[in-house]
Amino acid sequence: MSRRVPIVGINHVALEVDDLDAALEFYASVFEFEFRSRFERIAFLDIGDQFLAISEGRSQGPDAARHFGLVVDDLEAARAALEAAGAEILPGPGLSFLDPSGNHLQLVAYPAIQFTKEAQIKRGMGLEGLEKTAAAIEELRAAGLAD
Repeated sequence: MSRRVPIVGINHVALEVDDLDAALEFYASVFEFEFRSRFERIAFLDIGDQFLAISEGRSQGPDAARHFGLVVDDLEAARAALEAAGAEILPGPGLSFLDPSGNHLQLVAYPAIQFTKEAQIKRGMGLEGLEKTAAAIEELRAAGLAD
């Protein structure tokens, strides 16, 4: 019998878009990231120790529930950047939006959630002063993930 293998994290998300150039222009107007590489129909955007793969050519249309979440340092700054880029911001709690291809993304603020980055990763990303809220630290403690 084989053992169950723990999930350690998420290395990357692959996102399908209608037009790669338009998607790259949109994401670059809203988010700060390192552009790793691009091939004919796919590009790789480094986000610290993870990455986003954006590929041209949709195999299915968007739907209301399927989405993924990105962690940002400042939700209000993200909202302003999304509005300036003309993104469709979705109603409801939190900050959700549609990209130009109709992909549903949700943004969450790093200080308020369990997700953490090691100090060396934060330093490499220029986020040295980014700290957790007391509630997030308590959530991490309750999960046995912090002292």
